[in-house]
Amino acid sequence: PEAALIAVQVPLCVVLLWLFVFETELEVMTGTKEGLFPAPKKVLLIFYCVFLFPRLVMNEDLSKILNELWKADENRFLPGKDYQISVQGKASYVPAGSNNAKDNARRPLFSYVNEERLRTIKSFSAFTALLDNYEMSTGIAEVVTPEERAENSRFLDAILGTKVMQITHQYLAGKNLTSADPQGFKQHLYDIWFQLYSRGGNRGRDSSGFEHVFVGETKRGREIMGLHNWVQFYLQEKRNHIDYKGFVARKDKNKPDEDDHVLTLQFSWKEMVKPVGSSFIGVSPEFEFAVYTICFLLSQAKVSRELVMVDEYHLQIIVYRHGKYIGSSYPVLLSSNNTPLD
Repeated sequence: PEAALIAVQVPLCVVLLWLFVFETELEVMTGTKEGLFPAPKKVLLIFYCVFLFPRLVMNEDLSKILNELWKADENRFLPGKDYQISVQGKASYVPAGSNNAKDNARRPLFSYVNEERLRTIKSFSAFTALLDNYEMSTGIAEVVTPEERAENSRFLDAILGTKVMQITHQYLAGKNLTSADPQGFKQHLYDIWFQLYSRGGNRGRDSSGFEHVFVGETKRGREIMGLHNWVQFYLQEKRNHIDYKGFVARKDKNKPDEDDHVLTLQFSWKEMVKPVGSSFIGVSPEFEFAVYTICFLLSQAKVSRELVMVDEYHLQIIVYRHGKYIGSSYPVLLSSNNTPLD
């Protein structure tokens, strides 16, 4: 849906910009204020060109820093070496609200993951320790124990020791978007990712950015929300809680390459279906934390959609803001340089 929207909006914006320029030249030549468009429509045209078009063009500055992070991600798992996936068949259409999905993938998505690396790399080990700390359903207030707070702190210490997060801190502090003090930056990360807020109305603080993005949750036990992390997907699939249903095709209808580090897929989780979910594959927890934190702090919009080029991947990074906290975040793969599988 995001890719299709961009495919329509970008040419439309170009046409509107051309018309706006033509309109202005016509007014200059005729010496009047009467052009092709009446005043109210001019206002709408200007609004569209000024405010919407910039959101649909490549963010070069953001692409530059994200590529620095990509190159610095020493803990990234390599396809074919550290993990293997099988994308199998194309997912079928599932109407909104339905939990019935045809299974177009007889085998799991992950056929192999190097669990030794999951256990021995500090950031991965600290990350997996957090995945059982949350209530699955919104509407049930979360209770954070002292032990869980300590686990959150150990995870942040682990990722802050990596090159990825050191680059991220330097970048954000240089833009005055966070404290230059390492402890101040750590507290900032804790606040935007781990502070609890209410997602289910007046039912207590039942959610956080970390839970939604990395762990996943349900809308009162009826609908999957979030769960955009490959490690959680693998672990839940291994426990037979997740059933992979197939890949979701990009706008060019190609089957994804099994070396792709970004996938859009369909799956069920404890009998509930997520028709479309998107996730990085193989990247480290610090890389995802860095990407989403940067995008969150660079924008005050309720929803930001940034077009970037990271390595060979043309992506849109989506971030939803929940007040001072992250509501959701995930990547959408628009295209890549990989040759699709036959």
